[in-house]
Amino acid sequence: MIFTIAEIGQAHEGSLGMLHAYIDAVAKTGVRAIKFQTHIAHAESSIHEPFRVRFSTQDATRYDYWKRMEFTPQEWVAIGAHCKKAGLTFISSPFSNAAVDVLEQAGVEQYKVGSGEVSNLLLLKKIIATGKPILVSSGMSSLDELDTTVAFLKQHKANFSLLQCTTSYPTQPKQYGLNMIKELKTRYEVPVGFSDHSGTIAAGIAAVALGASLLEFHVVFHKEQFGPDVAASITIEEAKQLVQGAEAVATALAHPIDKTKVDAFRDLKTIFEKSLAVNKPLSKGHRLTFDDLEAKKPKGYGLEASGFEAVLGRSLSRDLAAWDFLTEEDLDS
Repeated sequence: MIFTIAEIGQAHEGSLGMLHAYIDAVAKTGVRAIKFQTHIAHAESSIHEPFRVRFSTQDATRYDYWKRMEFTPQEWVAIGAHCKKAGLTFISSPFSNAAVDVLEQAGVEQYKVGSGEVSNLLLLKKIIATGKPILVSSGMSSLDELDTTVAFLKQHKANFSLLQCTTSYPTQPKQYGLNMIKELKTRYEVPVGFSDHSGTIAAGIAAVALGASLLEFHVVFHKEQFGPDVAASITIEEAKQLVQGAEAVATALAHPIDKTKVDAFRDLKTIFEKSLAVNKPLSKGHRLTFDDLEAKKPKGYGLEASGFEAVLGRSLSRDLAAWDFLTEEDLDS
């Protein structure tokens, strides 16, 4: 089974009610986990942050936007409880050590390390100390940087997986980096998944076909919503389709077909395969040509159609009517 994760991110627009609505909606898609982002603006951002510019009609700066995305520790506790009740694994990305403390109170089950935090070993150490599974996004990291992070995680005996990801919203087909799924698995010998920002279902299904065992994708109620991730998101209905498609591909990969064995098709082959016949009235002594022949269902009433070359140039031992099957007895020796 593919571990599918619906990323809500900031799609809730700072509304606690909308966030809880997302939990209920995602629970009906077949997705196994739901993921949020836990922001504590004063702990993760300074006045020097380049993003601290006017962000929207309601946010004077990106910092104000982060503030609007915050929830209280008590609200996060309720969020975690709702996820559990809905049967969804509760995952979040903390952007500060303070956020980890909040998520621990809320009973988060797994942590996601966002692309910009991969080299933040301080945060990684804080997360590792919780003993919970960690998903690490590779979006902005070089292989050298990933080598350092993976070595740090392994040194501390962390339970972690890697996600191939491209930090571009929406990601274009040339940027998917699907080739990295196999490379990351070989290089680091840990489970590898795909964090998708394409806003399509095709990329995720392709990733599963190429060996991804985890699949994360952004979800929104509607693609006309406001938010930085909307263009890179799929709808709730598309999430259902993606889960079904990914599971179908995973099932197919788990059941390879042996084309050396076709015993199961013996009866069907008899029905649909064909025997040689003649396509016109032919007289005794006529030498058969390619243009005299046809192949007709079912198999077993005449010579096999696959052996047509062996009858070319041979003489008929009796008259044949149009569409008669051709047998060995109809041919001179």
